[in-house]
Amino acid sequence: MKIFSRGTLRDFWEKHGNCEIQLKSWYREIEKSNWANINDLKAEYPNASILKDNRIVFNIKGNDYRLIVKFNFEYQLAWIRFIGTHAEYDKINANEI
Repeated sequence: MKIFSRGTLRDFWEKHGNCEIQLKSWYREIEKSNWANINDLKAEYPNASILKDNRIVFNIKGNDYRLIVKFNFEYQLAWIRFIGTHAEYDKINANEI
């Protein structure tokens, strides 16, 4: 899976250093994945929340942070749409970001 963009994650872990290991691990796992659909993803990440338009919310570092990623399974692409604290997540519309 091709992920756009690692720089977004790097900028975040530079501000929130306590999640760097988890974000790097998540990135490597997604990069190596080859899911055909949301069900395949959900089998590996059962705690991930499915939103509309192939958007998935991942809990990072024991749910301290939220990561929203939009997937295109056909072309094996993933776009990071948001990463933030729970408080920041509560202020956005996760289906539209």
